[in-house]
Amino acid sequence: MTSLSRRRFLRGTGVALGLPWFESISAFGAEAAKPGGAPRRLAVCFTGNGVNPHHWGAKMGANGIEFADSLRPLIPLKDKVAVFTGLWNPTTVEGEGGHYPKMNVLSGLRVKKTTTDVEVGMTMDQLIAAKVGRETPVPSIVLGTERPSYATDSGFTSIYSAYISWSTPTTPAPKEIFPQQAFDQLFDDGSKRQRDKSILDLVLDDAKGLRTRLSQRDSQKLDEYLSSVREIEKRVEQAEKISQAETGGQGWQPSVKAPTIGRPESGIPASSEDHLRLMFDIMLLAFQMDRTRVATFMLNNDLSNMRFPSLDGVTSGIHELSHHAGDETRLAHYQKVNEFQVKLWAEFLQKMAATNEGERSLLDNSMILLTSSLMDGNAHDSRQLPVVLAGGGGGTIKGGQAYDLSQDPNRKLCRLHLALMDRMGVRVDRFGDAENALAI
Repeated sequence: MTSLSRRRFLRGTGVALGLPWFESISAFGAEAAKPGGAPRRLAVCFTGNGVNPHHWGAKMGANGIEFADSLRPLIPLKDKVAVFTGLWNPTTVEGEGGHYPKMNVLSGLRVKKTTTDVEVGMTMDQLIAAKVGRETPVPSIVLGTERPSYATDSGFTSIYSAYISWSTPTTPAPKEIFPQQAFDQLFDDGSKRQRDKSILDLVLDDAKGLRTRLSQRDSQKLDEYLSSVREIEKRVEQAEKISQAETGGQGWQPSVKAPTIGRPESGIPASSEDHLRLMFDIMLLAFQMDRTRVATFMLNNDLSNMRFPSLDGVTSGIHELSHHAGDETRLAHYQKVNEFQVKLWAEFLQKMAATNEGERSLLDNSMILLTSSLMDGNAHDSRQLPVVLAGGGGGTIKGGQAYDLSQDPNRKLCRLHLALMDRMGVRVDRFGDAENALAI
């Protein structure tokens, strides 16, 4: 494994950031897939407020993997799923701040206790996107369903609850919650690219000198806005390079050539269920058309009170239900929500499995993670995390497995991240708090 040159890194509190990540760096690994073959994809799906730990997990039985109730929607896909017990982030701050200090799911670094600025660490999806994103019009997509809130609790800022993907240690990757904008970002015919180019200079000019007149909170909002502008600029440049390249029909080609869903209506769907399904469909289409190979999707923010009125008798929001305090009715409703979210995820996986890419299916060529920042939402307990991995990683991951790492002294979640990064062609000596990849 190649050592990382100290001269190529900016070092901060608990993080090493490469300069630059967008050029050829010796720390990056071999090609993610054989030349001419289908590429590998990575997606991380996140649900806030934890799960009901009494009905989550899996074990190996006489007939293979056996799912607990919350994961039963995955039974049709059991040979393509691995369930992990015991993984966690040891750097999590226990006993204070409730949810916020646990929002280091994809970085493994300590969340900075602050009410003004933020720091989590560059996340593994963005490190991967910095390499494999050179091959697609959009380096990565960051999807969600809810806006961030701006408040403080126990010395932490609530901005942490709205993001799992961070493009730098102190900057969350811009998250798209509007289906129409997400669709346009991914499936632009060229006209939007020209509009983006025409407004970039105006936007940046307007931002100059503004910071000196803003409060700390507004400065934070400005940073998020400017980060979004920079992401647009990168997409414009990347899309132009790819559109100018001539493939000549050589090698692997996407099985889907044009969008199979219509452009969504503006705004946010009134139904949470419709919103989630639509965003899953957009992510699916992005992978099918090879518009991007890296995605994150927050089904809901942490601390979210998203509601699912279609579920019989369930009228309260997720966060409220997660703090059931043992009440049987609320716990039953919380369980219904857990199972429903897994059901939506399973539907997405089944559509991936049904997409033929020649030698394998889209799901077989991908790695799709489902997780949360808490195991027990009622107790704010993150001493182990719910972690489910679907997909074959291009034939490198064996499904139908239940891994119990609860007694392993080195049960760091970042070891799994290292394994996924390696399969995506990004090899580093260390990530987060881990120095060796998990064997999967």
